[in-house]
Amino acid sequence: MKHISLNSVEKAIDKVDNLNEDGLEKIAETYALAQPVLLGYVMSAAQEYKNEDLEGLLIYYYCLISESFAVEQALMDQITEETIEEFEEPFFEMLDQYFETDNEEVLNDFIDQPELIRFMMVEVSTKDEDGSALNDETATQLFIVTSAMIALMTKVLKK
Repeated sequence: MKHISLNSVEKAIDKVDNLNEDGLEKIAETYALAQPVLLGYVMSAAQEYKNEDLEGLLIYYYCLISESFAVEQALMDQITEETIEEFEEPFFEMLDQYFETDNEEVLNDFIDQPELIRFMMVEVSTKDEDGSALNDETATQLFIVTSAMIALMTKVLKK
């Protein structure tokens, strides 16, 4: 199993955060075309949660996490509707267990990307450079959706 390193995450942040509007649009389009079913699944969360704030965050983290996998040269198969259907029940059972116990091992055993999960934990729980922070509801929703995305991408990594 290929693990995404913190170094790859930092390189992805450096790239994504320094793109102009055209560059952001291009990278978003590239990753949207690479995994359209995954992007649809991720973006549907903003409507399901009825949280407009989540939409922009999901696009940003979709690009950032996708770029982290690309920096690591982690090749993936396509994520299909079937992949998602098989994944959801065990994922939500794992989340229930995690939120009941607050045991990070539960997450790491299921998702198997400890650096990415740790990165997202920090992202949703710390203030931005401007001092703003996500409200608890948005932070929890963002963490759940990005965890699902990371787990799905890991599940389809080519050996």
